[in-house]
Amino acid sequence: MTLQDLFNSINQHPLGLVWFLVSTPLLIFVVSLWQDKSIAPEASLSKYAYSILAYLACIPGIFAITLNTYLFLFERQSVWTANLVIQFLPILTMAISLIIIKKSMPFEFIPHFGKLPSFMTIIAAGMGIMWFIDRMRIYAVTYIPFHYIALAFIGLLLIIRFAWSKIF
Repeated sequence: MTLQDLFNSINQHPLGLVWFLVSTPLLIFVVSLWQDKSIAPEASLSKYAYSILAYLACIPGIFAITLNTYLFLFERQSVWTANLVIQFLPILTMAISLIIIKKSMPFEFIPHFGKLPSFMTIIAAGMGIMWFIDRMRIYAVTYIPFHYIALAFIGLLLIIRFAWSKIF
């Protein structure tokens, strides 16, 4: 099964994905109602539920952001032909979920939540490198000295390494 096959299957039967993406913020809202506000956030057991639900909301959202970046930068897809269920609903779900979690508990008390921004940094730096290589023409005459281009490339590699060290 290819990614295109998966997208075609979701286009034919979008109810499962829509149900998953709508139920995640609803579950987070239910956990926020269930959370005992008298207990300190670092001692609350609901932080583990928030951790699982945050990953359930953020992984599809990060994938959708990466997919949109790829489709709009590399494939030159028009916004008018974008699939709302696959390309935008996961981002909306992630945003709503993070807003609800932020109102209920600070992010620093949620286990392993700090790894998600590092993961996004790695993806963004990788996409930046791929876009740079895609646009670069070796034979092009440029007014930018080559050492600036090399420094930018090394900077992106350092960003990837820093984000990787934050994950692990």
